[in-house]
Amino acid sequence: MKLGVVVPCYRQERFLPRTLAAIEKALANRDWEGALVLAAPVHDRVPALSPRWKVISPPVLRPLTPGAARMLGFAACGGDWVLFADADVEIDAAWTAAAIEAATREPALAGLGGRLEEWFTARGREDPGARDMYQVGDRECAVDYLATLAFYRRDALVKAGGYEARLNSEEDFELGMRLLALGLELRSLGLRAARHWSAPRPSLGELLRRWRTGLLFGQGQVLRLYLGRSGFGTLLARQRLYLAALAMWGLGAATLAAWRLRGDARPFLLWLVIPLAVVGVMSARKDSLRLGALAVLTWTLQGMGLVVGLFRVPGRAPDRAREARC
Repeated sequence: MKLGVVVPCYRQERFLPRTLAAIEKALANRDWEGALVLAAPVHDRVPALSPRWKVISPPVLRPLTPGAARMLGFAACGGDWVLFADADVEIDAAWTAAAIEAATREPALAGLGGRLEEWFTARGREDPGARDMYQVGDRECAVDYLATLAFYRRDALVKAGGYEARLNSEEDFELGMRLLALGLELRSLGLRAARHWSAPRPSLGELLRRWRTGLLFGQGQVLRLYLGRSGFGTLLARQRLYLAALAMWGLGAATLAAWRLRGDARPFLLWLVIPLAVVGVMSARKDSLRLGALAVLTWTLQGMGLVVGLFRVPGRAPDRAREARC
């Protein structure tokens, strides 16, 4: 079986040595070729590459969307099956071998994934985060979508139309919807597939970075894309927490306006119980007041980004070139 590998890189150069070394190790003695797609001008030096790699650095005015970068790499590399690994992902050799075996044994599968383990690095320290970023579990099972690391059968991806290049985010979930609509199966192998590296999060800095780069706008973009189409309800339900946050703050604004107009503060004071209660519940669940407040702030900014993405004129992308390094 010939394999293709696509690594889209958007300001993640500092993780590339670890990412590329893990791929080379996992695919040693395999027939494969890779495409490293630089979705934006690089800030750090790209590590030396083996002859198996092609470097794609298109002269674009603004950074490529995740879907566009992946499809450029997909077109450039060969392979009956194609491994998509973000530039901050360190794949496990054991999962890679199991995925290739499963693809060989069950060629009708559309895609394979696994458990992603979150790791944070800052100031020379490396600390573990979530053990299972997408909560796929430790047992082999069908899943609705694959994200961050995905092993796709080329024919299945072509049949589904590939990644949607018009989305700043949500491209993984949207692709999963189309694959499942075709009756194709996506499967998690129940193994640790990779470690995902990033700066510590959640954090206010990470939220602001995602706003600046337009990643928070994908939820609204995909809703606009599916208006009047099958799947809109599924996407709307997926954004329920963000919509609920918008509704909560909208109700607060209404009670505040009523207070100013009528001089009656009681509706506003009664409303104030709602956000305080939500923060309290989330703080108890996360055993941290800071994380509880960050959760509510995240839902709020995600909701605001949804509105921006929904109503932004298509083709007017945010200036992602100003992003600070991850």
